[in-house]
Amino acid sequence: MIQVHLLNRTGSDGSNNPLYKVLHHAGNFYASKVVSYGGNENIRRQILRRLSIVFGLDHPNVIKCHGVLDKADSGEIQILLDYMDGSLEGVHVPEETSIATLACQILSGLSYFHERKFVHGDVKPSNLLVDTLMQEVKLTEFGLSRIITQTAGPWGLSMIGYLSPKRINTDLNWGMYDGCSGDIWGLGLSLLQIYMGRYPFIDSIERLDDVARILFVICMWEPPAPPVTASRDFRDFISCCLQRDPPKRWTASQLLGHPFILRSTSHAVAGASTVQE
Repeated sequence: MIQVHLLNRTGSDGSNNPLYKVLHHAGNFYASKVVSYGGNENIRRQILRRLSIVFGLDHPNVIKCHGVLDKADSGEIQILLDYMDGSLEGVHVPEETSIATLACQILSGLSYFHERKFVHGDVKPSNLLVDTLMQEVKLTEFGLSRIITQTAGPWGLSMIGYLSPKRINTDLNWGMYDGCSGDIWGLGLSLLQIYMGRYPFIDSIERLDDVARILFVICMWEPPAPPVTASRDFRDFISCCLQRDPPKRWTASQLLGHPFILRSTSHAVAGASTVQE
């Protein structure tokens, strides 16, 4: 394990595991996550198995794992990760160009996952980390919270609100589930939430802790869409993400070629070139 100096606690993850900002002796800042598995050996093995995959990931839009320390005597696992300033949880970004810039980076990370037959499994705003200026986005968590919360509760919006209909009810798909398409559903719902400034299904749910109602709405209601004031390209992009039938959802690589992404990113590049000139 890399030797670091503890600076301060910065918050908690989706399973209430503490996060700390730490300083490496070389002068680099990292985030230290302390995961408690409560002595459950099965949970411990699943976490370490998942981390063995995460440790080998290397992409600019994916949080890098720099070290793992298994503290079996205390029932904890310490994970050293890239440090980021915050997440997209609770962030409102009404500008489509900014949404496209975020989407392009997230899709790049997801495409990297999926090309390697790896599923993130928990795409939601709180697992999309950003720097202070929100110019850099990185995927984090990699489904670890879902492993941990097998024995924890209660579940709420943060754990089930971004699951796709077929993941909630596999009977709709003869017991089969495509994890990659599930990541795309989570992406579409997350981007729509960031654009609208609220959970997209909120009009159909009286309480965000009403698990049964959330599950019912996701499975039985039509997928949400951007307001009519949004551009045609953005509305179509979200529709390509939030198809109820998984095979109809676009893949991450396909979405990177969607007009919404290409148009917005080309404008951003053109704007940067103009400033440099």
